[in-house]
Amino acid sequence: MRPMFARFTAIALLCLCSCAATPAAAPAGAPATITFRKVFKLSFPEFVEIKITQAGQASADIRQLDEDSSPETFELSPQLVAKIFQLADQLHDFNGVNLDTHRRIANLGEKTFIYQKGTENHETHFNFTADPAATQLLDLFEGLARQQNDLSNLTRAMHYDPLGVNDALERLEGDYNNKLFPEPQHLLAPLDQLAANEKFLTIARERARTLASRIRAAQP
Repeated sequence: MRPMFARFTAIALLCLCSCAATPAAAPAGAPATITFRKVFKLSFPEFVEIKITQAGQASADIRQLDEDSSPETFELSPQLVAKIFQLADQLHDFNGVNLDTHRRIANLGEKTFIYQKGTENHETHFNFTADPAATQLLDLFEGLARQQNDLSNLTRAMHYDPLGVNDALERLEGDYNNKLFPEPQHLLAPLDQLAANEKFLTIARERARTLASRIRAAQP
C-alpha cells in the first residue's frame, strides 16, 4: 500500500506543478481592444494613437512626438464599435496579416493596427495598403483622429482664446463638409454651448448654430 500511496502522491504533485506553471487564460468575457497608431515625423500631428474597446470605451492621444502623452477619452456609438471590430475580424484580428503593398510609395507615415485580448496580441505595420477592409478601417480611424483633433482645438479656443474660436470652427466645418467625421453628432454639445454664449463673436455663434442644425438634419 505504501508504494502505491507514494506513487499517487507524486502524480498529484506533478499535476499541481503543471497547473501552477500554466499561465491563466483571459476570462471569456474580457473585452478586446483595437489600437490604431500612426507616426509621421515632421507632420502635424506627428503621433496619433486611438484605442477602442469592444465595450465602447475610446481614447485618443494626438500630439507632436516631443510632447507628453495626454490621452483624452471620448464616446463612440455601438454601431461604429461593431463596424470597427467587424473589419478587424475580416483581417483575422491582424494575426499574420501583411497589409503593406511593398511598392515604391512616398512615406505616408508608419501605421499600426493592434488587436489585444487578455494574453492574445497581434499587430501589423504598413505605410500604404490596398486591402479593402484595411482601407475602410484606416479611413475610420483617420476620421476619428481628425474629429477629435478638431473638437479639442475648438474646446481649447472656447476656454482660452475666444477670438480664435471662429478660426477653429471654420476648420471643423471644412472637415465636416468633406465628410471626414465618422460620428459628427458628438460635436453637437460644444456647438450648442458656443451658439448660446454671448461672449463669442456673432459670426462664430451663427456659424456654430448653422452647423449644428445641419448635423441634426443629417442624422438618421
